[in-house]
Amino acid sequence: MLEVENLRVWYHKAEAVKGISFRVAEGEIVGMLGPNGAGKSTTLRAISGLVAKCSGCIVFRERMICGLEPHAIARLGLIHALEGRRLFPRLTVQENLRAGAYASRENFAASIVEVFDLFPRLKERRTQLAGTMSGGEQQMLNIGRALMAAPRLLMLDEPSWGWRRGS
Repeated sequence: MLEVENLRVWYHKAEAVKGISFRVAEGEIVGMLGPNGAGKSTTLRAISGLVAKCSGCIVFRERMICGLEPHAIARLGLIHALEGRRLFPRLTVQENLRAGAYASRENFAASIVEVFDLFPRLKERRTQLAGTMSGGEQQMLNIGRALMAAPRLLMLDEPSWGWRRGS
């Protein structure tokens, strides 16, 4: 489903990712482990087209995606839930979920039911502004928003960020 070969990423003159290669098969769950600054988030950002200065080969579902714009990659079904949530704080939960469905508008009603089934707290708070929610609730919304795009492959960056007991 996803093949990354010899991915290299630079920020200015500093090389942040130095030739990583891996594959993700359909139905497989893969994790990247490493200390802060090891390049995990940068790798995901490069795959999703958010980092311009990179080299190597990235193939998603037998299509080369290097150089594609992030929205084009998302429309192919490769969805990236960014670290730090990046929600629209002045929009409601439901409005944030609708924004997540931009790449796959066909089944909005069914998708939102699925997200509310996974995260009942979001259903309870569907009219609440995202910026007023706890960190854990915001992370649920971040993941739910990504799921609204009906991903073929979902990349979660720091999925436990903001979670704590009682969130």
